[in-house]
Amino acid sequence: MITRQVLAYGALGFPLAFAALPLYVHVPRLYAENAGLPLALVGLLLLAARFADALADPLLGLWSDRVGNRRRLILLALPPLGLGLAALLAPPDTAGAGWLLATLALTFLGFSLATINYHAWGAELGDTPQRSLRVTASREGFALAGVVVAAALPALLAADTGTAMARLGWIFLPLLALAALATLIGTPAAAPGPTAGGRAALVAVLADRGFRRLLAVLAVGGIAAAIPATLVLFFIADVLRLEHQQGLFLAVYFVCGGLALPAWMALARRIGKLRAWALSMLLAIASFIWAFALAPGDAFAFGLICAASGAALGAELALPPALLADRLAARRAQGEDTGGTGAYFGVWNFVTKFNLALAAGIALPLVSLAGYRVGAGDTAAQGLLALAAVYALLPAALKLAALALLWRWRADFTEEQT
Repeated sequence: MITRQVLAYGALGFPLAFAALPLYVHVPRLYAENAGLPLALVGLLLLAARFADALADPLLGLWSDRVGNRRRLILLALPPLGLGLAALLAPPDTAGAGWLLATLALTFLGFSLATINYHAWGAELGDTPQRSLRVTASREGFALAGVVVAAALPALLAADTGTAMARLGWIFLPLLALAALATLIGTPAAAPGPTAGGRAALVAVLADRGFRRLLAVLAVGGIAAAIPATLVLFFIADVLRLEHQQGLFLAVYFVCGGLALPAWMALARRIGKLRAWALSMLLAIASFIWAFALAPGDAFAFGLICAASGAALGAELALPPALLADRLAARRAQGEDTGGTGAYFGVWNFVTKFNLALAAGIALPLVSLAGYRVGAGDTAAQGLLALAAVYALLPAALKLAALALLWRWRADFTEEQT
């Protein structure tokens, strides 16, 4: 693939990541604060919607492999994704739990179908380790740019959260259309690998022990990342008392992730993807632990934490999918039945989204039960302590467990030399 084609493929990563930030970070606070829904109820609704979405992913992956036309399936996914997100971020005054569930379902359907086929397309294009790394880096580089823009825009669009989110949703529509046009026209088709049908495809995927263990590491580490993503706006507003700087902190986090991505790619070529991923986990653990010690007004320290944890994010986004692509390429080269690339990424997306569902379903009710109330300030010191502990210490412990699993099972992970 020439550079222009690699960049064209990566373009769709921009709006998909742009959508993911409000979808997974802003929605809990938007509906708890602006729509007036109880925080615990929002957490349970998000758990239900995300769990149903996760369950659908393997089925969407199987169906996508049967259809086989990645371009057509991505095009089919765009209307529900665009319209669903715009409606989700602009709830009417009478919106309640039903509106939240309906718009989440529509958005998740489009997002899942687009993401599965986009990632499967990339894996099919990456038929050599070097090409796989280039394709993944392009996608994740555009994705990090997308979340940086999504993080910075709300503060520029309006002073209040509700208006800012509504405008963000409408801006998303032309961004999605333009990026999709670039990707669908400028990216070459890829021949999908041999596929099994229906249940046989899932059996072939789940029979792969190395893949199962890679999924386990992804699951534990992913929950560790999803919990602070769910709670970060509450932590900034009520623990640090720096709500007016939320956009800046999020931008620092994602900008540093993007800037660090080339360094992680270079390090992966030097010491291997697995070791580079392990180092990024250590950096994330140190950042989480430091965050627990912060006091109100510690803007500079939290900015450094955002920079360090954002740098770790660059590796977390690029290296696990690259390891999976390596494994698929190696199995195809040996003539083994992979069950279909879409089936692999359907299961992969299931685990990723199950992490997000579990994080919302655990973190929000947990801090609510511990006494945290949105905007309560010093009147709920115990709740603020619980919020800080769940935001920082629980992810540190989970990330440490993921690191231990990664290192214990390192011999099971296929890694092609780049």
